[in-house]
Amino acid sequence: MRFSTSLSSVVALAVAGAQALILPVGSNVTFPTDVELASRGVQGPGQGTFNGFFWSNFVTSGFSLTFTNIAGGQYEAQWSGSGDFVCGQGWNPGSTSRTINFNANWGPNPASAAILSVYGWSTNPLVEYYVNEQANNFNLGTANSGTVHKGTFTSDGSVYDVYTHTQVNQPSIQGTATFPQFISVRQNKRTSGTVTFANHVNAWRSFGMNLGTMNYQIVAVEGLSSSGQATVSLS
Repeated sequence: MRFSTSLSSVVALAVAGAQALILPVGSNVTFPTDVELASRGVQGPGQGTFNGFFWSNFVTSGFSLTFTNIAGGQYEAQWSGSGDFVCGQGWNPGSTSRTINFNANWGPNPASAAILSVYGWSTNPLVEYYVNEQANNFNLGTANSGTVHKGTFTSDGSVYDVYTHTQVNQPSIQGTATFPQFISVRQNKRTSGTVTFANHVNAWRSFGMNLGTMNYQIVAVEGLSSSGQATVSLS
């Protein structure tokens, strides 16, 4: 996710990213490069595969982030600093019909800004999306000026608020671009459960928000100028 400087956009569960999620991002951003992993280890900025799962790690220079692939479907993030990061594991390509199970040992400081989301991208059109399940001192729906509340719907035991926001000339999976963000924010926050992603796709479509061809899709942790720790499992 990347957010504008007012907030961070950010993942993500998204438990997966520059001034593009809804998080503030600095100008000196290094975008991920492909990396292949064969064993457990700490990974720097980049993306690749690990025990059958896709992983992505985006971080701006102001953050100290330790991202560790523990196993296929499990990772750990420990962070502190200012700026923005988004990291997580999942799939590439993602799926509009995937049902995602997740569980997080979520330990950011109470005063820290961090979120847990199902997070990803589509192309044609280029869209950055979030299904936000947990948040510490951060609201994706109000993080950026110009965010529009489209309505609500119910899925997986909670009402979700739906928002859209346009990122102008921000980093993306296709370089610097202008693109919309589709955001679902769960009202009853949680650190474990099931996300029926098709319900979000259908709700977004009912509001005129249409995804394109699915790119990567991860359960992401994102933090903005904060500190904390999270261990996340997904399937």
